[in-house]
Amino acid sequence: MQFTTPLLHGKLIRRYKRFLADVELDNGEIVVAHCPNTGAMTGCAEPGFDVYLSPSNNPKRKLGYTWELAKTFNGDFIGINTHNANKLVAEALDNKVIPAFSAIYGWKAEVTPPGADSRFDFCVYTDAGDAYIEVKSVTLLSDNKGYFPDAKTDRGAKHCETLGNLAASGVATTLVFCVQHTGITNVRPAEHIDPKYAAAVNDAHGKGMRIIAVGCEINEQNIKVNQTLPVIL
Repeated sequence: MQFTTPLLHGKLIRRYKRFLADVELDNGEIVVAHCPNTGAMTGCAEPGFDVYLSPSNNPKRKLGYTWELAKTFNGDFIGINTHNANKLVAEALDNKVIPAFSAIYGWKAEVTPPGADSRFDFCVYTDAGDAYIEVKSVTLLSDNKGYFPDAKTDRGAKHCETLGNLAASGVATTLVFCVQHTGITNVRPAEHIDPKYAAAVNDAHGKGMRIIAVGCEINEQNIKVNQTLPVIL
Protein backbone atom coordinates (compact mmCIF):
# COMPACT_ATOMS: atom_id res chain seq x y z
CA MET A 1 0.00 0.00 0.00
CA GLN A 2 1.74 3.10 -1.27
CA PHE A 3 1.02 6.45 0.34
CA THR A 4 -0.42 8.55 -2.46
CA THR A 5 1.25 11.79 -1.29
CA PRO A 6 4.55 12.24 0.57
CA LEU A 7 4.06 12.11 4.33
CA LEU A 8 4.96 15.07 6.50
CA HIS A 9 7.26 14.45 9.47
CA GLY A 10 6.75 15.92 12.91
CA LYS A 11 6.83 15.25 16.63
CA LEU A 12 3.78 14.17 18.59
CA ILE A 13 2.68 16.60 21.26
CA ARG A 14 -0.41 14.72 22.43
CA ARG A 15 -3.34 12.57 21.35
CA TYR A 16 -6.68 13.51 22.88
CA LYS A 17 -10.44 13.09 22.48
CA ARG A 18 -9.64 9.80 20.70
CA PHE A 19 -9.64 11.31 17.23
CA LEU A 20 -7.33 14.31 17.60
CA ALA A 21 -3.55 14.71 17.79
CA ASP A 22 -1.40 17.82 18.15
CA VAL A 23 1.78 17.59 16.09
CA GLU A 24 4.72 19.93 15.67
CA LEU A 25 5.91 19.77 12.07
CA ASP A 26 9.57 20.12 11.14
CA ASN A 27 9.01 23.76 10.20
CA GLY A 28 7.81 24.52 13.72
CA GLU A 29 4.12 24.78 12.83
CA ILE A 30 1.74 23.07 15.25
CA VAL A 31 -1.18 21.35 13.54
CA VAL A 32 -4.17 19.27 14.62
CA ALA A 33 -4.36 15.92 12.82
CA HIS A 34 -7.17 13.40 12.60
CA CYS A 35 -6.32 10.21 14.49
CA PRO A 36 -8.06 7.32 12.69
CA ASN A 37 -7.84 4.90 15.59
CA THR A 38 -10.57 4.23 18.17
CA GLY A 39 -8.42 2.03 20.42
CA ALA A 40 -6.51 2.84 23.57
CA MET A 41 -3.30 3.11 21.48
CA THR A 42 -1.22 1.99 24.45
CA GLY A 43 2.46 2.55 23.66
CA CYS A 44 1.63 4.09 20.29
CA ALA A 45 1.09 7.73 21.20
CA GLU A 46 3.91 8.79 23.49
CA PRO A 47 4.73 12.53 23.41
CA GLY A 48 7.94 13.03 21.46
CA PHE A 49 7.40 10.13 19.05
CA ASP A 50 8.25 10.80 15.43
CA VAL A 51 4.99 10.90 13.51
CA TYR A 52 4.06 11.03 9.84
CA LEU A 53 0.97 12.77 8.52
CA SER A 54 -0.79 12.61 5.17
CA PRO A 55 -1.97 16.04 4.01
CA SER A 56 -5.36 16.61 2.40
CA ASN A 57 -6.28 19.27 -0.14
CA ASN A 58 -10.01 18.68 0.34
CA PRO A 59 -11.44 22.07 1.40
CA LYS A 60 -14.49 20.36 2.94
CA ARG A 61 -12.40 18.49 5.50
CA LYS A 62 -12.37 19.95 8.99
CA LEU A 63 -8.80 18.75 9.58
CA GLY A 64 -6.14 19.00 6.91
CA TYR A 65 -3.96 16.14 8.11
CA THR A 66 -4.33 12.45 8.95
CA TRP A 67 -1.96 10.70 11.33
CA GLU A 68 -0.64 7.66 9.45
CA LEU A 69 2.52 6.43 11.19
CA ALA A 70 4.40 6.69 14.46
CA LYS A 71 8.00 5.76 15.15
CA THR A 72 8.90 4.66 18.67
CA PHE A 73 11.99 5.69 20.57
CA ASN A 74 13.37 2.21 19.72
CA GLY A 75 12.91 2.84 16.00
CA ASP A 76 9.86 0.61 15.44
CA PHE A 77 7.23 1.84 13.00
CA ILE A 78 3.53 1.67 13.88
CA GLY A 79 0.62 1.98 11.48
CA ILE A 80 -1.80 4.26 13.31
CA ASN A 81 -4.59 4.19 10.73
CA THR A 82 -6.65 1.09 11.58
CA HIS A 83 -8.62 1.44 8.33
CA ASN A 84 -5.46 0.43 6.49
CA ALA A 85 -5.56 -3.10 7.92
CA ASN A 86 -8.29 -4.17 5.48
CA LYS A 87 -6.52 -2.46 2.59
CA LEU A 88 -3.32 -4.32 3.45
CA VAL A 89 -5.05 -7.69 3.63
CA ALA A 90 -6.90 -7.01 0.36
CA GLU A 91 -3.61 -6.20 -1.33
CA ALA A 92 -2.04 -9.34 0.15
CA LEU A 93 -4.94 -11.45 -1.15
CA ASP A 94 -4.48 -10.00 -4.63
CA ASN A 95 -0.73 -10.61 -4.56
CA LYS A 96 -0.99 -14.11 -3.02
CA VAL A 97 1.26 -13.06 -0.15
CA ILE A 98 -0.59 -15.02 2.55
CA PRO A 99 0.11 -18.75 2.01
CA ALA A 100 -3.22 -19.83 3.53
CA PHE A 101 -5.06 -17.91 0.78
CA SER A 102 -2.75 -18.54 -2.15
CA ALA A 103 -5.34 -20.70 -3.93
CA ILE A 104 -8.26 -18.27 -3.88
CA TYR A 105 -9.55 -17.01 -7.23
CA GLY A 106 -11.35 -13.89 -6.00
CA TRP A 107 -12.83 -12.03 -3.06
CA LYS A 108 -15.52 -9.56 -2.07
CA ALA A 109 -15.46 -7.09 0.81
CA GLU A 110 -18.11 -6.59 3.50
CA VAL A 111 -20.21 -9.74 3.16
CA THR A 112 -22.85 -11.23 5.44
CA PRO A 113 -22.85 -15.05 5.24
CA PRO A 114 -26.22 -16.74 4.60
CA GLY A 115 -28.10 -17.12 7.87
CA ALA A 116 -25.66 -14.97 9.85
CA ASP A 117 -26.33 -11.61 11.49
CA SER A 118 -22.79 -10.22 11.20
CA ARG A 119 -21.00 -8.77 8.19
CA PHE A 120 -17.38 -9.81 7.74
CA ASP A 121 -14.48 -8.05 6.09
CA PHE A 122 -13.97 -10.52 3.23
CA CYS A 123 -15.55 -13.45 1.51
CA VAL A 124 -12.93 -15.34 -0.50
CA TYR A 125 -13.76 -17.74 -3.29
CA THR A 126 -12.10 -21.14 -3.38
CA ASP A 127 -12.70 -24.45 -5.16
CA ALA A 128 -13.90 -25.82 -1.82
CA GLY A 129 -16.49 -23.05 -1.43
CA ASP A 130 -16.75 -19.58 0.00
CA ALA A 131 -14.73 -18.70 3.10
CA TYR A 132 -15.06 -15.71 5.42
CA ILE A 133 -12.35 -13.53 6.93
CA GLU A 134 -12.44 -10.99 9.75
CA VAL A 135 -9.44 -8.65 10.08
CA LYS A 136 -8.17 -7.02 13.27
CA SER A 137 -5.39 -4.42 13.42
CA VAL A 138 -2.77 -5.18 16.08
CA THR A 139 -0.50 -2.49 17.52
CA LEU A 140 -0.23 -3.32 21.23
CA LEU A 141 3.27 -4.41 22.22
CA SER A 142 3.94 -5.44 25.81
CA ASP A 143 6.91 -7.42 27.18
CA ASN A 144 8.01 -8.20 23.60
CA LYS A 145 4.62 -9.74 22.85
CA GLY A 146 1.80 -8.53 20.60
CA TYR A 147 -1.76 -8.45 21.92
CA PHE A 148 -5.28 -7.84 20.66
CA PRO A 149 -7.41 -6.02 21.67
CA ASP A 150 -5.97 -2.96 23.44
CA ALA A 151 -9.44 -2.14 24.85
CA LYS A 152 -12.57 -4.18 25.49
CA THR A 153 -14.51 -5.10 22.36
CA ASP A 154 -17.91 -6.71 22.65
CA ARG A 155 -18.24 -6.44 18.88
CA GLY A 156 -15.03 -8.41 18.40
CA ALA A 157 -16.25 -11.16 20.73
CA LYS A 158 -19.55 -11.37 18.81
CA HIS A 159 -17.66 -11.70 15.53
CA CYS A 160 -15.64 -14.60 16.94
CA GLU A 161 -18.78 -16.30 18.21
CA THR A 162 -20.37 -16.09 14.76
CA LEU A 163 -17.20 -17.24 13.00
CA GLY A 164 -16.95 -20.18 15.37
CA ASN A 165 -20.56 -21.20 14.76
CA LEU A 166 -20.06 -20.95 11.00
CA ALA A 167 -16.92 -23.11 11.27
CA ALA A 168 -18.81 -25.69 13.32
CA SER A 169 -21.43 -25.85 10.54
CA GLY A 170 -18.77 -26.57 7.93
CA VAL A 171 -18.13 -23.05 6.58
CA ALA A 172 -14.45 -22.06 6.43
CA THR A 173 -13.68 -19.00 8.58
CA THR A 174 -10.47 -17.19 9.49
CA LEU A 175 -9.54 -14.48 11.96
CA VAL A 176 -6.61 -12.48 10.60
CA PHE A 177 -4.52 -10.35 12.95
CA CYS A 178 -2.89 -7.68 10.79
CA VAL A 179 0.12 -6.49 12.79
CA GLN A 180 0.94 -2.85 12.10
CA HIS A 181 3.89 -2.66 14.50
CA THR A 182 7.38 -3.70 13.39
CA GLY A 183 8.41 -4.59 16.95
CA ILE A 184 5.77 -7.33 17.29
CA THR A 185 6.93 -10.85 16.46
CA ASN A 186 3.96 -12.88 17.72
CA VAL A 187 0.31 -12.31 18.64
CA ARG A 188 -1.97 -13.56 21.36
CA PRO A 189 -5.43 -12.64 22.69
CA ALA A 190 -5.20 -9.97 25.39
CA GLU A 191 -6.86 -11.93 28.18
CA HIS A 192 -5.59 -9.40 30.74
CA ILE A 193 -7.50 -6.62 28.95
CA ASP A 194 -10.63 -8.40 27.69
CA PRO A 195 -11.08 -11.93 29.06
CA LYS A 196 -14.46 -12.21 27.28
CA TYR A 197 -12.82 -11.63 23.91
CA ALA A 198 -9.98 -14.06 24.67
CA ALA A 199 -12.49 -16.72 25.65
CA ALA A 200 -14.47 -16.09 22.44
CA VAL A 201 -11.30 -16.51 20.33
CA ASN A 202 -10.39 -19.78 22.03
CA ASP A 203 -13.95 -21.12 21.79
CA ALA A 204 -14.21 -20.24 18.08
CA HIS A 205 -10.81 -21.78 17.41
CA GLY A 206 -11.98 -24.96 19.12
CA LYS A 207 -14.95 -25.04 16.74
CA GLY A 208 -12.67 -24.81 13.69
CA MET A 209 -12.07 -21.09 13.08
CA ARG A 210 -8.55 -20.62 11.72
CA ILE A 211 -6.36 -17.88 13.20
CA ILE A 212 -3.54 -16.23 11.24
CA ALA A 213 -1.27 -13.29 12.05
CA VAL A 214 0.51 -11.34 9.34
CA GLY A 215 3.29 -8.82 9.84
CA CYS A 216 4.04 -5.74 7.77
CA GLU A 217 7.00 -3.89 6.38
CA ILE A 218 6.42 -0.24 7.25
CA ASN A 219 8.27 2.90 6.19
CA GLU A 220 7.54 6.48 5.15
CA GLN A 221 6.68 5.43 1.59
CA ASN A 222 4.50 2.36 2.02
CA ILE A 223 3.12 -0.43 4.16
CA LYS A 224 2.85 -4.00 2.93
CA VAL A 225 2.21 -7.45 4.35
CA ASN A 226 5.47 -9.37 4.12
CA GLN A 227 5.30 -12.33 6.52
CA THR A 228 3.18 -14.54 8.74
CA LEU A 229 3.72 -14.46 12.50
CA PRO A 230 3.07 -17.04 15.23
CA VAL A 231 -0.25 -16.93 17.08
CA ILE A 232 -0.13 -18.09 20.69
CA LEU A 233 -3.38 -19.16 22.38
